[in-house]
Amino acid sequence: MTETTLNAQHTFDQLPPIWPTSLLAEIRAIHKQSGKRLVILDDDPTGTQTVHGVPLLTEWSVKSLRNELKQSNVFFVLTNSRSLPEEEAVALALEIGQNLLQAAELAGVTYTVLSRSDSTLRGHFPAEVDALCQGMGRTYDATIMVPYFKAGGRYTLNNIHYVQQGEQLVPASQTEFADDKAFPFTHSFLPKYVEEKTKGRIKSDQVYGLSLQTIREGGPPAVKAALVQIPKGAVIIINAADDRDIEVAVKGIYLAQASGKAYIYRTAASFVRVLAGIEERPLLHAQNMATPTSNGGILFVGSHIQKSTAQLRKALAIPNVFPVEIDVEKLLNEEWRASTIAQNLSQITAALESGQHVVAFTSRKLIASPSASTSLAISRVISNSMCEMVRRLKVQPRFLIAKGGITSNDIATKGLQVKRALIAGQLQPGVPVWILGAESKFPGMHYVVYPGNVGSENGLAEALLAFDK
Repeated sequence: MTETTLNAQHTFDQLPPIWPTSLLAEIRAIHKQSGKRLVILDDDPTGTQTVHGVPLLTEWSVKSLRNELKQSNVFFVLTNSRSLPEEEAVALALEIGQNLLQAAELAGVTYTVLSRSDSTLRGHFPAEVDALCQGMGRTYDATIMVPYFKAGGRYTLNNIHYVQQGEQLVPASQTEFADDKAFPFTHSFLPKYVEEKTKGRIKSDQVYGLSLQTIREGGPPAVKAALVQIPKGAVIIINAADDRDIEVAVKGIYLAQASGKAYIYRTAASFVRVLAGIEERPLLHAQNMATPTSNGGILFVGSHIQKSTAQLRKALAIPNVFPVEIDVEKLLNEEWRASTIAQNLSQITAALESGQHVVAFTSRKLIASPSASTSLAISRVISNSMCEMVRRLKVQPRFLIAKGGITSNDIATKGLQVKRALIAGQLQPGVPVWILGAESKFPGMHYVVYPGNVGSENGLAEALLAFDK
């Protein structure tokens, strides 16, 4: 299959019309009537970017899982496994699978598991999905893969996954995401991607695509008919260019499950909302979320991808913003690390107390690393240093925004000491907001998790300005 850049509007205009009616209410009723809990294991905190009113756990003891299984029919478990080397991610998935199995038995409930990962195909696939199944002692008829995520401009057409850049649909393998040191890949054609990632264990001809023609012209019955004929152990790709495509696919999946099929899921965030039957809701108003204080707010930027750097430049151009550049080279030097953290913290505190908004950002010079494990180790040092600043912060900020997956996870769990949060909704499309639990450093504070690969060039600047309206 040729992977070439396409004109987005022309391509969408050539597609069959979307299914004419919403199926979300039916999906919600099926999910509720089944009594099954939906447990989403999120390898990065940005996966909460399509839902609202859903709890999130940052730890996975049997006790915590049992309590949540008893009271919630859908919830997230934030593993942040994308920041770990593969062997650690595998051990973590195995542990969570075992704990989940035990917790469900204690709670007396059944459950469905979804492994939420990146819409640009980065992450520990298939390793952590395999380990999760092993931990739960389960086998499935197939793994359903859905990287589609409309808010981020990620579409799957003819089994090729695209990233929209301006007016073009660019094959994911031709974007900067495919050059990620930790998770490189060479194929956007997903059957070849699966073969590549499984090192040939699953051949491309064992990967089956659910076409848009089937979804849009045949509807849920056609989806079910296609699914039940696919041999056990396969990977199934859901093609999608609109959320309605996901609704049709999910209804068809539920019909296939009713006939005895069982699936595990590896998907981006759009599929999560539909599988749980959660309605979309309007974006949140930042002015209703600001903590009532004369102190300024703070934005931490750790992500280094081009989109984040462009957004950072716009944020720094806002009047009354106080910039704090975190020198990465000094953080990586053990002799300079402590004094660098102390100096940055002093600058942040003074600016917040003066009522200024702070933009604290890692220096933009990318430190070269010879391997994926070294790259992740460097990221952890940088992130841990920012977490220490948050942990030692004695000033309650008006708001806190974290840009980047590893950054936002670690600031939440290590800096703010969050163990349970409630997903309030989205500040911008694909930008989730959490309400922090009572155990956290700033109980009840709204925390904005801004994904590294989401948002317009003015996105961060608009987020900062929104809290002053």
